[in-house]
Amino acid sequence: MNNLKDIDFKSLANKQKTIQMKTRLLALSHFQDGKSRTDIARYLKVSRTSVNKWVSIYLSEGLAGLEEKPRTGRPPFINTQQINQLVAYIETRASSEQGGRLTGADIHHFIQTTFGKSYHPDSIYYLLNKKGFSWITARSKHPKQSEALQDDFKKNQN
Repeated sequence: MNNLKDIDFKSLANKQKTIQMKTRLLALSHFQDGKSRTDIARYLKVSRTSVNKWVSIYLSEGLAGLEEKPRTGRPPFINTQQINQLVAYIETRASSEQGGRLTGADIHHFIQTTFGKSYHPDSIYYLLNKKGFSWITARSKHPKQSEALQDDFKKNQN
């Protein structure tokens, strides 16, 4: 069991990077000062249940018990190896001589045929955004356009 009087929770809270841990330590600081759990909850704008939980966790497990626990979350729809395969496909297509224009439908088709998974189009764009791809495309160029004529035109306009 830990002794509340031995620790300066306010200075510990100031050193924390996450707001969650700061809030927990401030709650313990107020509890150390003799404030009621209801007052602490009201002051920190959290539920009284949270304050009760933090105090009891600290008393039973110490400061280590207040740290964020790893969260499992939902597993990814396609695994890391498949994502890397998708990234390689996109990069290969983007640098091909025939032109690298890919649409969400093209990528959806690739995922469906290669991995047997059906993504929603919004999820495809979210996934690609996470991997650093941008959907801003360059303006197409006519095969007969002349860069020199365009530069001359720009000079004459000024």
